[in-house]
Amino acid sequence: MGRINKKQKRVNRQVVLPILKSIEIAYKSIRARLLRSLITTITLVLAVAFFSFTQATIDIANGLLLSGDPSLVQALSAVGHDIDGGENQKQAGIENSAKQRWIVGLSLLVCVVGIVNAQLMAVTERFREIGTMKCLGALDHFIVRLFLLEALIQGFIGALTGAFLGTLAAMGNALFHYGQSVLAYFPIKAIGVTLAAAVVTGSILSLIGVIYPVVVAARMQPVDAMRVDN
Repeated sequence: MGRINKKQKRVNRQVVLPILKSIEIAYKSIRARLLRSLITTITLVLAVAFFSFTQATIDIANGLLLSGDPSLVQALSAVGHDIDGGENQKQAGIENSAKQRWIVGLSLLVCVVGIVNAQLMAVTERFREIGTMKCLGALDHFIVRLFLLEALIQGFIGALTGAFLGTLAAMGNALFHYGQSVLAYFPIKAIGVTLAAAVVTGSILSLIGVIYPVVVAARMQPVDAMRVDN
């Protein structure tokens, strides 16, 4: 009985790959497919940049509105901002219109569809690699972890880039319309929240876009994967 228990322990024993090693493998995989990774990331950058631009524009406009300067309020109205709250500047505020929210939502949706398509193509190209890893003992959860880490790295980098580009574009647009007053009443805290929200949103979108491709990769049988001619 003692020998049988020892054999069972040996059979049930699994080698767990450290998370840092998984991150290293995911990073090397992105570098090996840099062009496809850039295409996927650019889609995310554009969507997050548009999201960040629209929200940062509203944040800057609200900062100018709270200044109470009548000339700035007039300039905001001239640009096309709808000021809610009447003449009471403390209660007044500017928000995105329903049309703008729909456009932002559609752009993010298109971004997710693009990520899903790119990731599915990436999985197709890596059938043999996935089959080799499974033949070497990789379990389904390792394949899932690897693809999720790749998506998270791409998503974070793309979202961070898009968030800064969109915010810089909003600042440039505001400086063009309102001049140096933007710097005097710049809403640092609100812009910081917008940057964080844009990065988190982009990272989540990247993870959502990779879920279906990850399921396809994890369910793949090693024999079927090795048969595919890439």
